[in-house]
Amino acid sequence: MPSVVGLLEQRELAARRRVDELREEADRIQAELAVAERDWNEWVIARSRVGEVLAPTDGGATCPGSSEGLRDPGEPGMRPEAADAAKPKSVVPMWRMGLSWSALSVDYQRIVRVLADRDRLGQGPLTCQELAIGFGLEAVPAKVEALQSKAKRLVARGWLVESAPGRFTLAKGVVGQGGGS
Repeated sequence: MPSVVGLLEQRELAARRRVDELREEADRIQAELAVAERDWNEWVIARSRVGEVLAPTDGGATCPGSSEGLRDPGEPGMRPEAADAAKPKSVVPMWRMGLSWSALSVDYQRIVRVLADRDRLGQGPLTCQELAIGFGLEAVPAKVEALQSKAKRLVARGWLVESAPGRFTLAKGVVGQGGGS
């Protein structure tokens, strides 16, 4: 008859093998989940872009020299329409003449507003660390990197210009006469 210690060791070994098997399975499922989430996000973005392209326009486009539609959405009388309001975590649209700030989500609007005010006052570009401090955030790497990611996305979409590495300013034409806050 086997000893009690021997039986315990056998059960412990069996339990250890089962734990290892379950961990391997969990890792495999986690990897599959990551791929599935990436694919799902790509489809969501594609559907959103198709919706933007196929969305009916009202035909009331603004003139290229007009500053209408470029004003700060925080101004009185400039609340975005429900259809124009950006959804949280929405895709940043490419900037084009006549596109108002309301096309951006609130976080992006904040960045554009600060840089528009600096542009209006004739001040130079800002770093993301300066933006974080200006927003009252702790200038810790995670917060600064999140702002930098947003600023780089705005650069890629034509809203901002990165005049020097890590220094951002408003792109020419984004804010017309009286378009600042």
